[in-house]
Amino acid sequence: DNTWRGYKAYAETARTNWILSWPGQVVLCVSQMFWTKEVEEAIRYSRLLEYGEQCTKQLADIVNKVRGKLTKLERKTLSALVVIDVHARDVVVELAQLGVSDESDFDWSSQLRYVWAGDKGNVVLVRMINAQIFYGYEYLGNSSRLVITPLTDRCYRTLMGALHLQLGGAPEGPAGTGKTETTKDLAKAIAMQCVVFNC
Repeated sequence: DNTWRGYKAYAETARTNWILSWPGQVVLCVSQMFWTKEVEEAIRYSRLLEYGEQCTKQLADIVNKVRGKLTKLERKTLSALVVIDVHARDVVVELAQLGVSDESDFDWSSQLRYVWAGDKGNVVLVRMINAQIFYGYEYLGNSSRLVITPLTDRCYRTLMGALHLQLGGAPEGPAGTGKTETTKDLAKAIAMQCVVFNC
C-alpha cells in the first residue's frame, strides 16, 4: 500500500521533496520503477543521451540535498539512493554509447528492472534478462547499498536466474572478494530476507 501511494505521489511531487517524504525502502523501489519506465521510453524514442543528462541533473540535486541539514535517517536514505542513481546514470550513458535502440537488447534486459504489475494484483516485479520474481516487501531497515560493478551485475544475473527457477545460488571465489556482500545486496534490492551464517 505504501509503495503504491509512493508511486502515485512520485509523479505529482518534485523528486527532491518526494525522497524525504517516504520510507527509505519505498524511495529506492519506486525510484527504480520510474527509472526503468523512463529508460524504456528513452530507448523507444531514441533519447538516451538526453535522459542521461536528466539522470546527472537528478543526481546533482540529491548531492546538493545531502550537503544540507538532514536527519540521520534522511541522510542514510539519500546515501543509498546516490549509490543506486550513480549506477543508473552510468547504465544509461553506456546504453547510449552502445547505440541501444530496442528494449529487448541484451545490454538493457540484463539490468535489474522494476515494473509495477497491476494486472498481477498490484505487485512489483523485478526482472533481469528472462528471470522475473516478485518484489518481496520484506522490511530490511534503512541500510546502505553496495556499489554496483560489472562483476556484481554478473553475480546478480546468475542469482536472479536461480531464484526465478526456485533454486538457490552459492557464489564461489577467494575470501574477501565480496561474495556474501553481493548476495546480501541483491536480497536488499529484491526485498527478500537474507540470513548469513558460518558453518
